Amino acid sequence: MADEKRSTLSKELLFLILQFCNDEGYKKTAHMLERESGCYFDMEFFEDMVLNGKWDKVEKYLSSFTNVNDNKNSTKIYFEIRKQNFLEALDNNDRAKALDILMKDLKVFAHHNEDLFREMTQLLTLDNFREHELLSVYGDSESSRKILMDELKKLFEANPVFHGKLKFPSIKSQRLRRLINQGLNWQHIQCKYPQPNPDVKTLFEDHVCQWQQNNLFMQSTEYPLPLQDAYVPVFPASWISGPSTVPYAASDEYICLSGPITLATTSNNIGESHTISQKSLLGAEDEVTSTILHPGRNHSIECSIFDDLPIISVNNDILQNMEPIRDTNLPKTVARILNEGSSPMSIDFHPVQQTFLLVGTNIGDIGLWDVNSGEKMLSRNFMVWNIGACSMIFKTTMMKDPCMSVNRVAWSPNGSFFGVAYSKHIVQLYSFHGCTDIQQKLEIDAHVGGVNDLAFSTPNEQLLVITGGDDKIIKVWDVITGVQMHNLEGHEAPVYSLCPQSKQDIHFIFSTSVDGKIKAWLYDNLGAKVQFDAPGLACTTMAYSSDNRRLFSCGTNKNGESFLVEWNESEGGAKRTYQGLCKISSAIVQFCPTKDKFLAAADDHVIKIWDMDKVELLTTIDAEGGLPANPHIRFNKEGTFLAVIASDNKIKILATDYGLRLLNASVNGFVDSSSDVSNALRKHVINPSSTDASSGEADRRVPTNCVEENSKAVKNKFIDKINNKSDACKVFQINRPSQCQSLQLSGHGKADKISRLIYSNAGNAILALASNATHLLWKWPQNDLNLSGKATTNVPPQLWQPRNCSRLMTNDLTGSKLEEAVPCLALSKNDSYLLSASGGIISLFNMLTFKTMTSIMPPSPAATSLAFHPQDNNIVAIGMDDSTILIYNVRLAKVKSKLKGHSGIVTGLAFSNAMNVLVSSGADAQIFTWDLDGWEKCKSKLLQLPDERIPVVGTQVQFHLDQVHFVVVHESQLSIYEAKELARVQQWVPEDSSRISHATFSCDSQMVYACFTDGTVSIFGASDLELKCQIFPTAYLPTSARLNLYPIAIAAHPQKSTQFALGLTDGGIIVFEPQEPGNTWYVGENQSATASSMLEDD
Repeated sequence: MADEKRSTLSKELLFLILQFCNDEGYKKTAHMLERESGCYFDMEFFEDMVLNGKWDKVEKYLSSFTNVNDNKNSTKIYFEIRKQNFLEALDNNDRAKALDILMKDLKVFAHHNEDLFREMTQLLTLDNFREHELLSVYGDSESSRKILMDELKKLFEANPVFHGKLKFPSIKSQRLRRLINQGLNWQHIQCKYPQPNPDVKTLFEDHVCQWQQNNLFMQSTEYPLPLQDAYVPVFPASWISGPSTVPYAASDEYICLSGPITLATTSNNIGESHTISQKSLLGAEDEVTSTILHPGRNHSIECSIFDDLPIISVNNDILQNMEPIRDTNLPKTVARILNEGSSPMSIDFHPVQQTFLLVGTNIGDIGLWDVNSGEKMLSRNFMVWNIGACSMIFKTTMMKDPCMSVNRVAWSPNGSFFGVAYSKHIVQLYSFHGCTDIQQKLEIDAHVGGVNDLAFSTPNEQLLVITGGDDKIIKVWDVITGVQMHNLEGHEAPVYSLCPQSKQDIHFIFSTSVDGKIKAWLYDNLGAKVQFDAPGLACTTMAYSSDNRRLFSCGTNKNGESFLVEWNESEGGAKRTYQGLCKISSAIVQFCPTKDKFLAAADDHVIKIWDMDKVELLTTIDAEGGLPANPHIRFNKEGTFLAVIASDNKIKILATDYGLRLLNASVNGFVDSSSDVSNALRKHVINPSSTDASSGEADRRVPTNCVEENSKAVKNKFIDKINNKSDACKVFQINRPSQCQSLQLSGHGKADKISRLIYSNAGNAILALASNATHLLWKWPQNDLNLSGKATTNVPPQLWQPRNCSRLMTNDLTGSKLEEAVPCLALSKNDSYLLSASGGIISLFNMLTFKTMTSIMPPSPAATSLAFHPQDNNIVAIGMDDSTILIYNVRLAKVKSKLKGHSGIVTGLAFSNAMNVLVSSGADAQIFTWDLDGWEKCKSKLLQLPDERIPVVGTQVQFHLDQVHFVVVHESQLSIYEAKELARVQQWVPEDSSRISHATFSCDSQMVYACFTDGTVSIFGASDLELKCQIFPTAYLPTSARLNLYPIAIAAHPQKSTQFALGLTDGGIIVFEPQEPGNTWYVGENQSATASSMLEDD
């Protein structure tokens, strides 16, 4: 039995090798292996040789599987083949060749049927062998070979020699690569020092990780990648095997493995007598995750290490953003109705400032709306910027029909550009740095006919725009220079939609055409790498979920049948097909995914909603009626708003319960309280006649004009009014524990003061850096008491560290003086890696193993602040105690730039996506802005310190959610600045001598939480820095507490706007929430003493 199993496995290995050879293009090698092993008879290859009359090769291939005398079927096969060769020689009047075939090849059959052999000999005497009555119907060689092949197939099927050899077994794509990958997984798990960049240079020896000292292992990505089950699609990985001119292609040592190396991690509880259950913080114990997709489960790509190495990932059931599905999560309520004036054709929300909605219409107009106020900030009529640079075909087309419609509007990934694709030839690109700085960037005569879709992508950190048109071509352009980078041809019908994506650091493009074909491309000119049919050959749109893990498509075919499906990328087929679409649609059904939970499709005059994991229709939303049959729809990034194009030139904005609270708030902007200010600052109409029509780079600086000057004057007047107004509102005071919910984190014993405090980006953990250079990590369990697994005051967290790890993460103190150190830390977007320093060397920690991955930078000068670049986790800004800022590529261990300007230690750093700037602050009380493109200094401002106070520690900065304004925290004041001109918008100064120890925005930027050295916590409205609530030490500190005990660090939950945590001088950490769930900090038990809640105002 064991021998049979070994024999079976050996045979299966042969099939895997055959599959590999065929996939890699080694066809001759594959056929040689087929002949030598005899395991598989390639009928398609055999038929090709027969139809082309390659009779010697036909017999050579056949002879490897059977001989003439094996059985009657084999005899018949050989006879029919040789007979055909004989007749073709006669038909070509090649009597010598025919005689040779008769005597050498056909004579072996004489003893079976002498009469037949005699008749074949007589054919040599005839001028035309068709004179024989049995051959009178013989046609030409081509038709005769087809008839022969049909007969041979029947003989092969009946021949026992070929049983089990005619059908290639069903094997998943890239199976051999996957098996190799699993072997590497196992070897990697056994490594003493498992690194997240396994140095796999050869398969000839077992893999062993060597300790690395000089590399920082992070993925360059614009979006955070949550730590969940590993999943890498086969589509991109398989493309590497073919030739490519992609500049970021893998090295020669690259092993193209479709599945990632997967590392199972277990966990222990510190300070507790019992062990955390196996399904606890970091997944099942000793579990190795599978690369196979399972319905109903979430899958993600983990942070890649190097571009040319496999991927490390961790199975993690708690770090994912899981929340129970509730109706409040769906935007069902019509909150705003926007009247565009002409029929909207395409809409798109800004990726950062998520209340900004871009609109394109059927007459070529574009508009930019602020959904929060319902006001139109930008109105632009269609105009060709530079008609002289356009093609003659376009000019002729416009002469015949000057009407122009918008086919597509789209924002770039970080919102700094937007593009407009028109119904005739051209694409126009704008730069966007806030509603007062919108500039024409490029005008491209892109396609012959309509430009049907437009999308942005950033392969190799280069911003590109991709267009597809009626001319069946996809083109890729550099956004900065306007140079065409690639020309992708292969569609046989007009291109309908584009979906750029990246997996495993491989950037690719999905495209669809109106004939229902889907193709996948690399950024080269070598043709499509993958091609398949859309369900029902429908005209289809494709989109990924917001976490980029799941691929969906929706389309409608010529018969009106619509298909909404999720794709299994590892198999290249539909994973599930959603039910509930109208059987006959009058137009192409539009759809949009949101928040990794729901799918929405506009169908039959309503919006239909599905749970991504269930095929049944979840619910419908009628938006109070007035919807066309198949309108366009678009969610904002957070899923709080859904825009739908309605009848009568209207756009309806639907909101979730949380979205309604945001819209009802009067503090979404900093000057919304004044209608004059709102109008002056928000409205910005581009005058076509005053705009340069050439395709050049837009000016970075804000244009100086009367609108800006007036707005500044109004703003200053408004600020003076705010500062001089009387304190009419009462402050809600909390001085008893019963007035709020609080939770003291325990389990760590005695610790030094908490120097820095942050939440994980997933919101399920708190990380503290103590003054003794140790890190403490608390994680909340996901259980029946805490379904979301997020931080809460209702369930205590567990002080966590990995299993078999007895040490805490501790910073390297080489060359450091703790009493003089300024501790700092920064957490990667996906919570995988931590950069931290306590006056010494900067350490890189793996958050899953607590291991120090590497150390960077010498201990002198010391790091005093850290911040990751928002679009590239490999780039970090490091503020130093010698007053400089280093822009450091941790992956290459190289300083990219050194920024000079401060005269004291740099204590605060913050990046802005929208403004494309870095803001820095320091102990010199100065604020600087730096341009991210050239790292040049833009502007600087000296803080106005009351009473000429001298800074003690320094200042911190943090950007508002709009990425335009930022808060400056100094011990003497809180200030709000706008980043472009460094104009101060608001300021708050304590009336007494109390000092601010730290402050932060709430996650929705509606509040500012600040803690003081006297133990008080104050909560301010973010728009006007008006004090709303105070929490006194008596509400959270015991009566026996020392007089010098106070909060020194404060952190806001990344998803719960009313939750924050304090780090105390005695090492304690306390989490706060309002007394009742859903309440704000302005609403408590003493209603009469409560200031009106900004989130509840109508």
